Amino acid sequence: MMVTPLGRLDNMHIAHFTNLYLPFVNGVVRSIHTFREGLTRKGHNVFVFAQEADYHDTEPFIFRYPSLNLPIGVDIPAAIPISPFIDNLLPKVKLDVIHTHHPVLLGQTAAAKAQELNLPLVFTFHTQYREYTHYFPFSQETVQNFLKDAVDRWLRDFMRRCQHIIIPSESMRETLTRDYGLKNHFTVIPTGINLELFNQTNREKLRIKKRWSQDIVMMSVGRLAPEKNWPVLFRAVSLVLKNHPQFRFVLIGDGPDRKTLEDLAKELGIKRQVTFTGQLHFSEIPTYLEAADLFGFASITETQGLVTLEAMAARLPIVAVSANGAQDLVQHGRQGYLVKNSPEALASAIGKLLTHPEKMRQFGEAAYKKAQTFHIDPMTEKLLAVYEQAIHDKKKNRFVKIA
Repeated sequence: MMVTPLGRLDNMHIAHFTNLYLPFVNGVVRSIHTFREGLTRKGHNVFVFAQEADYHDTEPFIFRYPSLNLPIGVDIPAAIPISPFIDNLLPKVKLDVIHTHHPVLLGQTAAAKAQELNLPLVFTFHTQYREYTHYFPFSQETVQNFLKDAVDRWLRDFMRRCQHIIIPSESMRETLTRDYGLKNHFTVIPTGINLELFNQTNREKLRIKKRWSQDIVMMSVGRLAPEKNWPVLFRAVSLVLKNHPQFRFVLIGDGPDRKTLEDLAKELGIKRQVTFTGQLHFSEIPTYLEAADLFGFASITETQGLVTLEAMAARLPIVAVSANGAQDLVQHGRQGYLVKNSPEALASAIGKLLTHPEKMRQFGEAAYKKAQTFHIDPMTEKLLAVYEQAIHDKKKNRFVKIA
């Protein structure tokens, strides 16, 4: 959908509601943080409303709701959407638009506040929510199908409360229009990246520090959880090592499956060739990516694949399972290889790259060139256009339509 050109609003006051923000790091947090920086550089004020955390905020205008840990195997806190202080604050900051990054918990608060304050509501569809029902302790297929259907109904109802939906990729646009019946008031805006964070690091310094100088390093980034499909990538690594003993797999991230994956590495006999870095602040990630030789990814539940884009900005060739996210960023045979979801297919593609260093270099340069088209500044301009359209549509009492 094309956003109608409207007069540019200066010094907007924008509220971002999110169930998760720093110090936790995932794709949603990275998206909010990156766009917040872009909006601030253009003279706008962004207020972030997020979960309580044992963390000292260095950014201005961060406001925290109380939180608690959910007893369903999720190792992140859940925001409790009750705060008299924030209730009192919101009318005073003279907001122009409310932007929520989730449909539940603080997403519901965002929708309620938008209605109460007569403000437009924008929602970014960051996550394939129906793929996360496994976190509920009901494994029966009929129960899982019921939960997935309930999630879909919930999402449709929530989107109808919005003035605009932001979708991170073309493949997710196809999903939302086909499977959810999304008809109008949506725009595809991938999360941009700050390219200035790359090409400022010392690749060899980190490789020497980590004793990777003699290794061929494949890196990956993500939450260590079932939806990321890590076992397939681990088994691919074990196959690659049979012919390439100098190969090393470095995994950045943490999550509930870390112990399971450590045990799998031991079972496969690759424990010494796999490095778990744990969670890193995203300011450190460019350094690590630039210290690698290629990037591997097996997730099939992405909406954009922001970590893949960052790897491309670090001039890394990509080997990934052909799925949403990767398909939007990587052209098979140009920036890397997209393969079917199997250890054998991934291992074959990785091995093909390792035996053709010049191909690796060519793919890496093509990846960097593609990443340059995702600079944060033009993406921020698109986001501002959506906010302006949402403000206009709210005045006209227009909402998102779902078939």
